[in-house]
Amino acid sequence: MRRFPRLRPALPALLGLSLGLPLLMQPADGWAQPTGRQAQSRQAQPPAASLNRIVAVVNGDVVTEAEVQSRARLFALNVGLAPQGDLLTRIRPQILRQLIEERLRLQDIQRRRIPVGDDEVAQAIGDIERRNGLPQGGLRAQLRTAGIEPRVLYDQIRSQIGWSRLIRGMLGPQAEPSEDAIREAVAAHAARVGQPEYLVSEIFVPVEDPSSAGETKRFVDDVIARLRQGLPFPVAATQFSQSQTALQGGDLGWVSAEQLDPEVASVVQRMPPGAISNAVEVPGGYQIVSLRQKRETGRENATMITIRQAFLPFSSPLDPQNPTEQQRNQLTKAQAIRGGCDAVEAANRAAGAARPADPGGEVRLETLNPPPLRQLVSGLAPGRASQPIVTPDGILVIAVCTRETRNLASFTPEMAKAQLVRDRAENLSRQQIRDLRRRATIEMRN
Repeated sequence: MRRFPRLRPALPALLGLSLGLPLLMQPADGWAQPTGRQAQSRQAQPPAASLNRIVAVVNGDVVTEAEVQSRARLFALNVGLAPQGDLLTRIRPQILRQLIEERLRLQDIQRRRIPVGDDEVAQAIGDIERRNGLPQGGLRAQLRTAGIEPRVLYDQIRSQIGWSRLIRGMLGPQAEPSEDAIREAVAAHAARVGQPEYLVSEIFVPVEDPSSAGETKRFVDDVIARLRQGLPFPVAATQFSQSQTALQGGDLGWVSAEQLDPEVASVVQRMPPGAISNAVEVPGGYQIVSLRQKRETGRENATMITIRQAFLPFSSPLDPQNPTEQQRNQLTKAQAIRGGCDAVEAANRAAGAARPADPGGEVRLETLNPPPLRQLVSGLAPGRASQPIVTPDGILVIAVCTRETRNLASFTPEMAKAQLVRDRAENLSRQQIRDLRRRATIEMRN
């Protein structure tokens, strides 16, 4: 009987996680069926009368207990904990404040007649599904399985899209920085060549009322603890950050110390890459930062590649000493793949596209993980498919489409323009939400 070659290390998923791509939600395996405790928590729902109870009225719009519970359940699902007990108690005040602020934003969006179409929300949901290898409609199904109405996530995304559009509209002429401003930004960057700069992600949690600062700080500390236990930073940023970077998973990009709040800069300069900061008190609230990388300004040569993958799934788990007929057939098909990226994409379609052929655009070879994958890809010439890679659930074939060495630390006028607009938008956003809160009529109910 024909036996399979010795298994190489399973290259997880394969490329959805290992390329370090930004995620808005956890990958599919983080949305597994609920544990017994989670299932019990869904079965032990509060009575309908309790869920319909009004907990706040924001300029005449009500916030119900059901909304608070659903948003808390969404957060708990992302964290991987059962949505019950002390977790709900700890995060409830912050959840309620977030819902109130979301109402204020949506009211302002509607008052100014800022359009956010259902198709735009659907596109954002589709992007999440593609990034995490979910089929169309898969995210909706998994939310319902966890006892969460999809509208909870849809409303949050709609608010983020509309608010970003509103702020850009309010910027007016400032949304297009002058040529002089762009030249000054490029010149300032050039003057810093050789100095440290930092790839940073952020979560900003506002403190609207000084009397709630201690409560907010406790919530922020709880989020930090979850982040250090493995909660993906982009998930927490999308869920709770009130910064303009929330839709990008908190990504600030490469920044110098001078571009950060002084208190944040002081922390970032002492952090090792990969670290999560403690809560940093900044004007208007608390900030959590993650230092992803560190480099010298203007100096970072790297090899950038694009990849395609074909995954031929097994219909049952593999026993390497006794492969099934279907598994032997899949190996034969994988060995027959010849050519480059077009051939690999075609093979992936023929196999049912169980995983996306394009794992996420351009990636940096030097940071590709796990190491066995990096070693394999390093030896592949563009336009040539790899040998089959056997994993417990299927066979993978990879092709490198493009390979280019370039300086990633170059700072173009387009990058300067984007940075200027982002900074102006962030300042205006925080000012606008403060004004909305000051003018709002908010009634809290016990």
